[in-house]
Amino acid sequence: MLRKQNKNAARQKRHLRVRKNIIGTAERPRLNVFRSLSHIYAQIINDHTGATLVSASTMDKEVSQALNYGGNIEAAKAVGEAIAKRALDQGIKQVVFDRGGYLYHGRVAALAAAAREAGLEF
Repeated sequence: MLRKQNKNAARQKRHLRVRKNIIGTAERPRLNVFRSLSHIYAQIINDHTGATLVSASTMDKEVSQALNYGGNIEAAKAVGEAIAKRALDQGIKQVVFDRGGYLYHGRVAALAAAAREAGLEF
């Protein structure tokens, strides 16, 4: 149990260090990723106003209906496609990617690739 807490604390430190340089604006909002063991979440945030503009996760009805499990790469791809579709509907084409302190590998990379393929630029 202690190792898990230390691992998450290290991730949070990495996230804060990265967030010093990554800022979402109205022109280029921030695409933030959070992953848990069973789900993955993505939000597009304008940091100047502190508002979440668009969100998608494996908990959403339309995304979860097509999935058996929310904690794998297929689920991350589905969330990436959903966030990109919703962002384009809102008129958001360019974002700044915030990996949330996670390694750019596995589910995080799959979400980013799916969002790029669906039309988001970052």
